[in-house]
Amino acid sequence: MKSTAQRMLCTLALLLVANGAWAQQLYRSVDANGRVIFSDQPPAASAKAAPARGGVAPAAPSANTAGLPYELRQVVQRYPVTLYTGDQCAPCDTGRSMLTTRGVPFDERTVKTADDTDALQRLTGQASLPLLTIGSQQLKGYSDSEWSQYLDAAGYPRSNQLPSGFRTSPAAPLVAQQAAPAVRAEPQRAAPAPAATPAPASEGPTPGNPAGIRF
Repeated sequence: MKSTAQRMLCTLALLLVANGAWAQQLYRSVDANGRVIFSDQPPAASAKAAPARGGVAPAAPSANTAGLPYELRQVVQRYPVTLYTGDQCAPCDTGRSMLTTRGVPFDERTVKTADDTDALQRLTGQASLPLLTIGSQQLKGYSDSEWSQYLDAAGYPRSNQLPSGFRTSPAAPLVAQQAAPAVRAEPQRAAPAPAATPAPASEGPTPGNPAGIRF
Protein backbone atom coordinates (compact mmCIF):
# COMPACT_ATOMS: atom_id res chain seq x y z
CA MET A 1 0.00 0.00 0.00
CA LYS A 2 1.10 3.51 -0.69
CA SER A 3 2.21 5.59 2.24
CA THR A 4 0.38 8.79 3.19
CA ALA A 5 3.24 10.87 1.79
CA GLN A 6 3.03 9.10 -1.57
CA ARG A 7 -0.71 9.61 -1.78
CA MET A 8 -0.26 13.34 -0.99
CA LEU A 9 2.37 13.66 -3.72
CA CYS A 10 0.10 11.98 -6.26
CA THR A 11 -2.79 14.25 -5.30
CA LEU A 12 -0.59 17.34 -5.57
CA ALA A 13 0.63 16.25 -9.00
CA LEU A 14 -2.94 15.74 -10.22
CA LEU A 15 -3.89 19.20 -8.95
CA LEU A 16 -0.94 20.78 -10.75
CA VAL A 17 -1.86 19.03 -14.00
CA ALA A 18 -5.49 20.12 -13.67
CA ASN A 19 -4.52 23.72 -12.93
CA GLY A 20 -2.17 23.72 -15.91
CA ALA A 21 -4.97 22.50 -18.16
CA TRP A 22 -7.35 25.20 -16.94
CA ALA A 23 -4.67 27.87 -17.35
CA GLN A 24 -3.94 26.83 -20.92
CA GLN A 25 -5.01 29.43 -23.46
CA LEU A 26 -7.84 28.56 -25.84
CA TYR A 27 -7.95 29.95 -29.36
CA ARG A 28 -11.15 30.72 -31.25
CA SER A 29 -11.20 30.56 -35.04
CA VAL A 30 -13.47 29.81 -38.00
CA ASP A 31 -12.82 26.94 -40.37
CA ALA A 32 -13.42 26.90 -44.14
CA ASN A 33 -17.05 25.84 -43.59
CA GLY A 34 -17.79 28.77 -41.29
CA ARG A 35 -17.82 26.71 -38.07
CA VAL A 36 -16.38 28.28 -34.89
CA ILE A 37 -13.62 26.11 -33.42
CA PHE A 38 -11.99 26.31 -29.96
CA SER A 39 -8.51 24.80 -29.65
CA ASP A 40 -5.40 24.97 -27.46
CA GLN A 41 -3.37 25.41 -30.67
CA PRO A 42 -3.15 28.83 -32.35
CA PRO A 43 -5.03 28.97 -35.67
CA ALA A 44 -3.10 28.74 -38.90
CA ALA A 45 -2.25 31.99 -40.65
CA SER A 46 -4.92 31.21 -43.26
CA ALA A 47 -7.69 30.73 -40.65
CA LYS A 48 -10.20 33.49 -40.07
CA ALA A 49 -10.44 35.06 -36.63
CA ALA A 50 -13.93 34.57 -35.21
CA PRO A 51 -15.60 37.93 -34.50
CA ALA A 52 -15.98 38.49 -30.76
CA ARG A 53 -19.53 39.08 -29.57
CA GLY A 54 -20.17 42.79 -29.78
CA GLY A 55 -16.86 43.29 -31.59
CA VAL A 56 -16.01 44.57 -35.02
CA ALA A 57 -14.85 42.77 -38.12
CA PRO A 58 -11.05 42.49 -38.20
CA ALA A 59 -9.34 45.17 -40.22
CA ALA A 60 -7.16 44.19 -43.13
CA PRO A 61 -3.50 43.84 -42.12
CA SER A 62 -1.42 46.88 -42.82
CA ALA A 63 0.64 46.76 -45.97
CA ASN A 64 3.50 48.28 -43.96
CA THR A 65 4.90 44.94 -42.71
CA ALA A 66 7.98 44.66 -44.91
CA GLY A 67 11.13 44.02 -42.92
CA LEU A 68 9.37 42.94 -39.71
CA PRO A 69 10.69 39.90 -37.81
CA TYR A 70 8.90 36.74 -38.89
CA GLU A 71 7.09 36.14 -35.59
CA LEU A 72 5.87 39.74 -35.38
CA ARG A 73 4.75 39.71 -39.01
CA GLN A 74 2.64 36.60 -38.31
CA VAL A 75 0.96 38.32 -35.34
CA VAL A 76 0.25 41.45 -37.39
CA GLN A 77 -1.36 39.41 -40.16
CA ARG A 78 -3.48 37.45 -37.69
CA TYR A 79 -4.46 40.27 -35.32
CA PRO A 80 -3.99 43.65 -37.05
CA VAL A 81 -4.14 46.69 -34.77
CA THR A 82 -6.05 49.86 -35.69
CA LEU A 83 -6.24 53.01 -33.55
CA TYR A 84 -9.13 55.47 -34.02
CA THR A 85 -8.32 59.00 -32.86
CA GLY A 86 -9.65 62.55 -32.93
CA ASP A 87 -8.38 66.10 -32.59
CA GLN A 88 -7.67 67.52 -29.12
CA CYS A 89 -7.93 64.05 -27.57
CA ALA A 90 -5.30 63.58 -24.86
CA PRO A 91 -6.11 59.85 -24.30
CA CYS A 92 -5.66 59.34 -28.06
CA ASP A 93 -2.17 60.83 -27.86
CA THR A 94 -1.33 58.64 -24.84
CA GLY A 95 -2.56 55.51 -26.60
CA ARG A 96 -0.58 56.31 -29.75
CA SER A 97 2.56 56.86 -27.66
CA MET A 98 2.02 53.56 -25.82
CA LEU A 99 1.76 51.58 -29.07
CA THR A 100 4.78 53.34 -30.55
CA THR A 101 6.91 52.80 -27.45
CA ARG A 102 6.01 49.12 -27.26
CA GLY A 103 6.75 48.67 -30.96
CA VAL A 104 3.28 47.62 -32.11
CA PRO A 105 2.71 48.20 -35.86
CA PHE A 106 -0.70 49.84 -36.23
CA ASP A 107 -2.88 51.79 -38.64
CA GLU A 108 -4.43 55.05 -37.45
CA ARG A 109 -7.83 56.31 -38.59
CA THR A 110 -8.85 59.85 -37.71
CA VAL A 111 -12.43 60.83 -36.86
CA LYS A 112 -12.94 64.50 -37.72
CA THR A 113 -15.96 64.95 -39.98
CA ALA A 114 -19.64 64.10 -39.55
CA ASP A 115 -19.16 61.25 -42.04
CA ASP A 116 -16.31 59.88 -39.91
CA THR A 117 -18.46 60.01 -36.77
CA ASP A 118 -21.36 58.26 -38.50
CA ALA A 119 -19.03 55.53 -39.76
CA LEU A 120 -17.56 55.01 -36.29
CA GLN A 121 -21.06 54.81 -34.83
CA ARG A 122 -22.02 52.12 -37.33
CA LEU A 123 -18.77 50.28 -36.71
CA THR A 124 -18.81 50.21 -32.91
CA GLY A 125 -22.22 51.39 -31.72
CA GLN A 126 -20.77 54.49 -30.07
CA ALA A 127 -18.59 57.47 -30.94
CA SER A 128 -16.17 57.84 -28.02
CA LEU A 129 -12.43 57.99 -28.64
CA PRO A 130 -9.89 56.54 -28.60
CA LEU A 131 -10.91 53.13 -29.90
CA LEU A 132 -8.41 50.31 -30.36
CA THR A 133 -9.15 47.19 -32.37
CA ILE A 134 -6.95 44.09 -32.15
CA GLY A 135 -8.23 41.64 -34.72
CA SER A 136 -11.98 41.49 -34.04
CA GLN A 137 -11.69 42.71 -30.45
CA GLN A 138 -12.47 46.36 -29.70
CA LEU A 139 -11.28 48.29 -26.66
CA LYS A 140 -13.15 51.52 -25.94
CA GLY A 141 -11.22 54.26 -24.19
CA TYR A 142 -7.57 54.18 -23.16
CA SER A 143 -6.42 51.85 -20.39
CA ASP A 144 -2.74 50.95 -20.22
CA SER A 145 -3.36 47.71 -18.31
CA GLU A 146 -6.25 46.57 -20.53
CA TRP A 147 -4.48 47.40 -23.80
CA SER A 148 -1.33 45.61 -22.56
CA GLN A 149 -3.35 42.56 -21.53
CA TYR A 150 -4.96 42.17 -24.94
CA LEU A 151 -1.73 42.86 -26.82
CA ASP A 152 -0.01 40.19 -24.71
CA ALA A 153 -2.80 37.70 -25.45
CA ALA A 154 -2.54 38.40 -29.19
CA GLY A 155 1.18 37.63 -29.07
CA TYR A 156 2.69 41.10 -29.54
CA PRO A 157 6.17 41.42 -27.98
CA ARG A 158 6.32 43.37 -24.72
CA SER A 159 9.42 45.25 -25.86
CA ASN A 160 10.10 47.07 -29.11
CA GLN A 161 11.41 44.69 -31.78
CA LEU A 162 10.81 46.90 -34.80
CA PRO A 163 13.70 47.42 -37.24
CA SER A 164 15.45 50.75 -36.96
CA GLY A 165 14.13 51.95 -40.33
CA PHE A 166 10.48 51.03 -39.68
CA ARG A 167 7.98 53.87 -40.06
CA THR A 168 4.31 53.73 -39.06
CA SER A 169 1.88 54.44 -41.88
CA PRO A 170 0.55 58.03 -41.83
CA ALA A 171 -2.86 58.53 -40.22
CA ALA A 172 -5.76 58.55 -42.69
CA PRO A 173 -9.40 59.68 -42.40
CA LEU A 174 -11.88 56.96 -41.46
CA VAL A 175 -13.99 57.99 -44.47
CA ALA A 176 -11.93 58.75 -47.55
CA GLN A 177 -12.57 62.25 -48.82
CA GLN A 178 -13.17 62.62 -52.54
CA ALA A 179 -11.58 65.59 -54.19
CA ALA A 180 -14.00 68.05 -55.74
CA PRO A 181 -13.95 67.89 -59.54
CA ALA A 182 -11.85 70.57 -61.11
CA VAL A 183 -13.80 73.31 -62.86
CA ARG A 184 -12.75 73.59 -66.47
CA ALA A 185 -11.98 77.14 -67.40
CA GLU A 186 -13.84 78.33 -70.43
CA PRO A 187 -11.46 79.29 -73.21
CA GLN A 188 -11.32 82.99 -73.70
CA ARG A 189 -12.77 84.08 -76.97
CA ALA A 190 -10.90 86.65 -79.00
CA ALA A 191 -12.69 89.97 -79.12
CA PRO A 192 -14.14 90.63 -82.57
CA ALA A 193 -12.08 92.90 -84.66
CA PRO A 194 -13.66 96.35 -84.89
CA ALA A 195 -15.45 96.97 -88.17
CA ALA A 196 -13.48 99.02 -90.55
CA THR A 197 -14.76 102.55 -90.56
CA PRO A 198 -15.18 103.73 -94.12
CA ALA A 199 -13.01 106.61 -94.97
CA PRO A 200 -15.01 109.81 -95.15
CA ALA A 201 -15.87 110.78 -98.62
CA SER A 202 -13.71 113.57 -99.79
CA GLU A 203 -15.49 116.71 -100.67
CA GLY A 204 -15.42 118.04 -104.17
CA PRO A 205 -14.88 116.33 -107.47
CA THR A 206 -12.50 113.41 -107.67
CA PRO A 207 -11.27 111.46 -110.62
CA GLY A 208 -13.89 108.77 -109.81
CA ASN A 209 -16.59 111.33 -109.08
CA PRO A 210 -15.94 114.29 -111.35
CA ALA A 211 -19.34 115.79 -110.48
CA GLY A 212 -18.60 115.77 -106.73
CA ILE A 213 -21.94 114.12 -105.90
CA ARG A 214 -22.52 113.46 -102.17
CA PHE A 215 -25.19 111.31 -100.48
